[in-house]
Amino acid sequence: MKKLLAALTFSAFLLAPVPGTVTLADDIKQGGSMIVTYKDDVSTLDPAIGYDWQNWSMIKSLFNGIMDYKPGTTELVMDLAESMDIASDGLTYEFKLRKGVKFHNGRELTADDVKYSIERTVNPKTLSPGAGFFGMIAGFDDMTAGKTETLSGITVVDPHTVKFTLSRPDATFLHVLAINFAFVVPKEAVDKWGTDFGKHPVGSGAYTMDEWTLGQRVVFKRNPDYYRAGLPKMDQITFEVGQEPLVALLRLQRGEVDILGDGIPPAKFLEVKNDPANANLIVEGGQLHTGYVTMNVKMKPFDNKKVRQAVNMAINKDRVVRIINGRAVPANQPLPPAMPGYDTSYKGYAFDPAKAKALLAEAGFADGFDTELYAMNTDPNPRIAQAIQQDLAAIGIRAEIKSLAQSTVIDAGGKADQAPMIWSGGMAWIADFPDPSNFYGPILGCGGAVPGGWNWAWYCNQDIDGNATKADGMTDPAKAAERIDLWRSVFIDIMDEAPWAPVFNEQRFTMHSERLGGPDAIFVDPVHIPVHYDTVYAKDAQ
Repeated sequence: MKKLLAALTFSAFLLAPVPGTVTLADDIKQGGSMIVTYKDDVSTLDPAIGYDWQNWSMIKSLFNGIMDYKPGTTELVMDLAESMDIASDGLTYEFKLRKGVKFHNGRELTADDVKYSIERTVNPKTLSPGAGFFGMIAGFDDMTAGKTETLSGITVVDPHTVKFTLSRPDATFLHVLAINFAFVVPKEAVDKWGTDFGKHPVGSGAYTMDEWTLGQRVVFKRNPDYYRAGLPKMDQITFEVGQEPLVALLRLQRGEVDILGDGIPPAKFLEVKNDPANANLIVEGGQLHTGYVTMNVKMKPFDNKKVRQAVNMAINKDRVVRIINGRAVPANQPLPPAMPGYDTSYKGYAFDPAKAKALLAEAGFADGFDTELYAMNTDPNPRIAQAIQQDLAAIGIRAEIKSLAQSTVIDAGGKADQAPMIWSGGMAWIADFPDPSNFYGPILGCGGAVPGGWNWAWYCNQDIDGNATKADGMTDPAKAAERIDLWRSVFIDIMDEAPWAPVFNEQRFTMHSERLGGPDAIFVDPVHIPVHYDTVYAKDAQ
């Protein structure tokens, strides 16, 4: 795992390199194509809506934002911005945009498009799961309350200059401008397609949409007008969906596909990993990841803290880790060990079925209760859900498993009265950006407990929310340690409330064909999970 930034400093990003060009070895030729496999179809390619690891990197290749990350790293760099000016009080950010950047429809991208795109994400009518990320921009509360259609904190100074005014200092703001929800879209394309824009995406990114045949394939083609010279390297990417991971592995071994989008199938992991012939084809990716079980605090009996604490004590995490061949470590808190703010002294809830049964009895459920456990239907998640089901049964909780497609589970979690419990595997939280704030706002904060959001526990504690806001406002680098200490207390306070049962922190492994090349760590990118497609190249390109 790469070393991560504990807090933002303004000077670090003023000095960050601008990725206008990419220099690769002279023998890397333009051209060629690759095939990526997935079991499930893509849910959407709308940057305001898409929010799962499958479409995250696909969206990145179609769109751009003001900020970005250097491929394969957590280092922030400028993307659509060519320069920026940040006020000393941390409340005003002014960006000069690159001239000549074109959308796929041929129109030049301007500051008006930046303003429109972020306002579209924040607008409640969009039902964006990322709206809460922009809560620091002035006018956010009025817009989310439906009082206005615009954000007062975004000003178009001229066609290539946009200014943001914040209602409070926020140490994560530049990170927020680098995530998909801040990517820029043309209003005319959104107006044309309406809610189907996610099936007909128009951006300014390295690739353009060429074909989407539902249930079969999505095809990207190289954008010849992309502003970054030399990118992308591939002429075409085909995402084949409906591919069972085991079948996809066999096809890769036969040379028929190039990247396993769902990773190496757990049932074959040890066999594949121990084969010397695969030594240069397997890529391990460090992830800021936690897999967890959510408990919907709006639904009985999970409105009772003792019930939630009992679930934490009932799950045998060591057994779950063995199911995935040891590709993870047991988790005892929301933050993964590599994230600043992780509390190494916190022990969490020990596996103790007897104590869990006693807590259920104290809560008035001595005979247990019936409930439902939602889980994504791609292996190993059904098997993990079955193990959790058995653990819960041992203390009297009778959980029916709902094994469904990823998009269906995500949709259920975004409804306040549908999913009592969700095993997050396959959709588990991988940080949008390397700061502890990101493990709070969208998945445990009040701002994420909204229809279509990712706070599937529907947990909202105003006192904890206040401490989180305070931590986000600590932009002074001299207070970086104090800020992380505050975040540490936020997550331990949450564990007392137990809206989650953290289960494990996972590493990601995938595999690529012999014919693909790319800089180290590109295939499993720490930010654009699982793959940063723009820099991958074909060794056999003519």
